[in-house]
Amino acid sequence: MRGARSSELPAVTAFPAATVSGTNATPDVQHRSFNIPIDAVWQADVWGSIRHTVAANAAVAQASAAELEDARLLYQSELAVDYFQIEGLDAEQQLLDAAVKSYEQYVQLTKDRFEGGVASMDDVALAQTQLETARVQLTDLQIQRAELEHAIAVLVGRPPSDLSIPAMSAQSPPPYTLTGVPSALLERRPDVASAERQVAAANEQIGVAKAALFPSLTLSASGGSQTTAFDDLLSWPTRFWSVGPQVAQTLFDAGKRKAQVAGAEAAYDATAANYRQTVLMAFQQVEDSLAQLRVLAEETDVANRAVAAAKQTLELSTIQYRGGLTNYLQVIIAQTSALQTQRSAVQILTRRNVASVLLIEALGGGWDASQLPSVKEVRR
Repeated sequence: MRGARSSELPAVTAFPAATVSGTNATPDVQHRSFNIPIDAVWQADVWGSIRHTVAANAAVAQASAAELEDARLLYQSELAVDYFQIEGLDAEQQLLDAAVKSYEQYVQLTKDRFEGGVASMDDVALAQTQLETARVQLTDLQIQRAELEHAIAVLVGRPPSDLSIPAMSAQSPPPYTLTGVPSALLERRPDVASAERQVAAANEQIGVAKAALFPSLTLSASGGSQTTAFDDLLSWPTRFWSVGPQVAQTLFDAGKRKAQVAGAEAAYDATAANYRQTVLMAFQQVEDSLAQLRVLAEETDVANRAVAAAKQTLELSTIQYRGGLTNYLQVIIAQTSALQTQRSAVQILTRRNVASVLLIEALGGGWDASQLPSVKEVRR
């Protein structure tokens, strides 16, 4: 922006020189010359070329500010997603910790029944297998949690070894998000604001290209001092000056400038199409997140009923096994089903939290186009 505005003022240059010359024929004769010329050139913005260039650069600066906000929103959303995934893994870990303790009791139960002669060694082996499988799943969760913890550390700019997130005791329910009217997305999403500013910049470039079709007016002035004696360099007789306008017009360029105008108009059409596509994608992301939250809320109710049914089945299977009415395989099936349904319920809640984050991101994360720097602020 500052570079573009510099063309609004004259450019002043000075190139002082001191020379000594002579010939071999007269080696004792030397000619000295001292010059201090100063030139000033100013291009009058008659057709608005400089004005359009300044406006285009201002729009580009605003688009860059919006892109920065979009990047910040993206990283914040990624951090929130990682956080809720860690929260979900901690909830699953609590389930597996409880399952390991329960399976240890079942291993002892099968051993006692085997020693009492009312159960076979197969029951002990099945119970031990179930216990070790749960321990393996618990270890796998710890690996996933460590990776997410390291990802969060990188997002906040810290070495992974310096960040430790304590285990969370319970999962948070997804927050209620007010979506508002769809047209508000045009002012609440930084990527949409960036695309709109790029359209404005491309529109100004058309004005720059059209201004090149007309003559350019340049005002120039020069002055300084020239003498053969350094002591006379600042005396009045050695000074010189000139001033005058210059008009330049290209008479023939084989259609180059018209082609540049057509190119600028085509670039504008491209940025306008990109702006429209960005808006459509914004609407799609919001609708996708709303659909996910709606469906996952219904899925949560189904999963909760499945958990209750699986727990009841496990209790009945355990009672029947203790009474000798069924084999231990039936208990294993009930245990597996109960654990899977509980973990599924936890994972659904995690997905709901992630979908809520994505919805907030799709809505702009609380950002508003009014937070973009104004043209005045950009000029300063």
